[in-house]
Amino acid sequence: MTNAIRVVGGGLLAAGVLAAGAAAGAAAERIMLARGSKPDDKWSMDEFDPVTREVIASDGTVLHVEIDENESPLTIIFCHGYALSLDSWYFQRKELQGQARLVFYDQRSHGRSGRADFDSHHVDQLGEDLGDLIVEVAPNGPLMLVGHSMGGMSIMAFAEQQPEVIRERVYGVALIASSAGGFTEVTLGLPAPFGRIFNRIAAPAAAALARQRNLVERGRRTSNDLGMLLTRLYSFGSVASEQAGQLVSNMIAATPIDVLAEFLPALQDHDKREALPILQHTEVLVIVGDSDRLTPRSHSEEIVSRIPRASFVVIKNGGHMVNIEHHEQVDALLQQLLVRVKRDIDSASGSGVA
Repeated sequence: MTNAIRVVGGGLLAAGVLAAGAAAGAAAERIMLARGSKPDDKWSMDEFDPVTREVIASDGTVLHVEIDENESPLTIIFCHGYALSLDSWYFQRKELQGQARLVFYDQRSHGRSGRADFDSHHVDQLGEDLGDLIVEVAPNGPLMLVGHSMGGMSIMAFAEQQPEVIRERVYGVALIASSAGGFTEVTLGLPAPFGRIFNRIAAPAAAALARQRNLVERGRRTSNDLGMLLTRLYSFGSVASEQAGQLVSNMIAATPIDVLAEFLPALQDHDKREALPILQHTEVLVIVGDSDRLTPRSHSEEIVSRIPRASFVVIKNGGHMVNIEHHEQVDALLQQLLVRVKRDIDSASGSGVA
């Protein structure tokens, strides 16, 4: 009982600190919005007309997949992050339409994919899922892999498991706001002592909340203002539009609390630093926002230090959801990577790639 009280007490302390920070950030944001921040144009996932498929992972979990077909031999696979869905790639999907075959999927237990067993909620399984997806929807031809946050970790795990595929078929990799390990050292933008407390109690506190799933889910639905404040504080490094904030908030809210809790220890345990040199056989692009509180710049710097040829871009005023917040810059960088990838494919094949 004493340990439970300590966990809950620590959780309340951390929550209080986070809420205070969120409130301060939101207050500043409202002032800036009142000064004339322009909202984004309306966007909708309905504007895409994909081929929808279900891929069965090795353990039987059903993965929801959407494919924007194209005659190009190149397939680009997009791996989304923790608590999100394939919808997080809206801008990149729109930008790269018609330039390659595009594949998007929801990670297990996220979005429209099937709910998986607790024991499968770890990064190595996500790497295996990516391998299963490749076998089913892109068994042949050149590949480019794009991962955000946990999606980047999925790519690292896949590289460790199947280095021969990386060497023989993968011509480009983009790691956006990701990490190869060391999550327990992240302070979330808090003073170091509070950050250490949060990391120590985060997993047990989340597990305790997951055991009260129905109560917590009702609370999440009735406390949307606080959810939006936290989403904005930890997703964006600048004043994002209301629509961008709502998009991210909706994806997080749609992820069950017990799924969030079950994946959290896996993210803290994640360490693929030794696997990174496998990626040196391909064109690598690493992107991070300078205000990312969840996967800070130092994590991307470590990735680049282990892949000497990697291109590295730090986006000013960018938060963790930099692919939405500063999508124009991310889109342009992916276009540049795509040009290099197609050049390398041309060189390897001796013929043009459309």
